[in-house]
Amino acid sequence: MAKKTPRPEPSLTQDLSPLRTDCPHCGRLTWADYTSRRTVATLAGLTRLNLTVRRCHNPDCHAHLRPLRPEAEGRLALPRHEFGLDVVALAGALRYREHKSVPEIHQALRGRGLAVSQRTVTNLIDRYDELLAVALADDARLKRLLAEQGRVVLAIDGLQPDVGHEVLWVIRDCICGEILLAKSLLSARQQDLAALLGEVKARLDEIRVPVAGIVSDGQHSIRKAVAKALPGVPHQLCQFHYLREAAKPIYESDRNAKKRLKKEVRGVRKIERAAEGRDDPEAEVILGYCSAVRSAITDDGRPPLQASGLKLRERLTAVSASLGRVAEKGGYPPNCRSSRG
Repeated sequence: MAKKTPRPEPSLTQDLSPLRTDCPHCGRLTWADYTSRRTVATLAGLTRLNLTVRRCHNPDCHAHLRPLRPEAEGRLALPRHEFGLDVVALAGALRYREHKSVPEIHQALRGRGLAVSQRTVTNLIDRYDELLAVALADDARLKRLLAEQGRVVLAIDGLQPDVGHEVLWVIRDCICGEILLAKSLLSARQQDLAALLGEVKARLDEIRVPVAGIVSDGQHSIRKAVAKALPGVPHQLCQFHYLREAAKPIYESDRNAKKRLKKEVRGVRKIERAAEGRDDPEAEVILGYCSAVRSAITDDGRPPLQASGLKLRERLTAVSASLGRVAEKGGYPPNCRSSRG
């Protein structure tokens, strides 16, 4: 049945680009040919993904013009799915850990602010079952794909919907984006994670595909598990985690600066109340400036790549400069004076 209400506008935006710029098959530089847009519903909110897609233009490469999508896309959602992996993990945890029915899971997801139907809940549980079944399935297509590829670069990460729930651990290949194993664990001990990596390595050894590298976050149990299960394999920590840790001092200073800036424009609501109910041009201008200030305050940016405090300062400076130009022309609204700064 078709949807009766339009989907709301995304509240979050993420720009994703492939980490590698060379072709994994021929080694030549790939081109950023186009940008694809995708909307995914996650537990954090409706997210718009802006995906930079690269392609190899070497006519002699068997991956000629094959799209190379961002590796991080596979961490957020399955291909051609509108709900994120965190939602799938939560639906599976509610079903098999807490033994909730589909209507109960539906109410729990609705309580999280997700626009989801009961039929979609059933589909989410099916996807959860399929992810778990990957560990047991003998997928001839996947083996053929990996054999043709000649190597894999593994990525391992855990998805935990809530504290205390089982963690859905997913191991996938960064080159082709295929999920090689997915299994729920009650703990994240070194022995448990090493066993998961050992299962994947055993399957790859059967088709004689070597592990060229592995990517993960800096969790100590993961690092020890990789060293135990894949000795000698290059292990790279996630670049985003590196950047986030390095930017922590700057982020804290920027956050404090943003707090001080917010105090300077705290009286914008009083100005809005004074102008509400009026239909004259001056009131329209006042409300427009107040709306610009409020929009600047609520835009948190995307730390650590975008400093929200600096962004707020730039936008408030632009508003103040605009008010100054209005004052120079003699049309400065008196009721706006307290909004400057």
